[in-house]
Amino acid sequence: MTAMDGLNAAEGRPVMEDAMAKTIKYYIVAAEALPEIFVKVAEAKRLMQTGEADTVGAATKQAGISRSAFYKYKDSVQPFNDMKAEHIITFYAMLKDVAGVLSGVLARFAASGANILTINQSIPTNGCAAVTISAETSGLSESLEQLMGDVTALEGVLKFEILAG
Repeated sequence: MTAMDGLNAAEGRPVMEDAMAKTIKYYIVAAEALPEIFVKVAEAKRLMQTGEADTVGAATKQAGISRSAFYKYKDSVQPFNDMKAEHIITFYAMLKDVAGVLSGVLARFAASGANILTINQSIPTNGCAAVTISAETSGLSESLEQLMGDVTALEGVLKFEILAG
């Protein structure tokens, strides 16, 4: 037999068909257009990620699907994260090494409606600490410029700017 016949002659095993050799394609489809099982698998995954369900069994029971259906589709179903709807910005701050300065900056972010994703602070040297803060800003109750001005004006903030976003 030859590879054209569907078997690898040297090893006696099937040769991957051309259709199988193609890379996986992804599609964005409205949840309403999907079979209900896909939406329920996504829900079961969400329940596990958020800690609302501790086990696959508990998550599938809450979602109303079988464990076998979950395992069959779990790697094929991912929720779409609309990056255009989100505004993730990374800020850089140089803060005085004084108790309460960083918490004041974080309180100002919270008051503005920004959702802090990460905070990284270096070990303070020469009385100052470099801090980067990544925040999702689509929920701001004020302008970004207002937030920047308010944080810059806080006692102990030596520098405050946008690194990326």
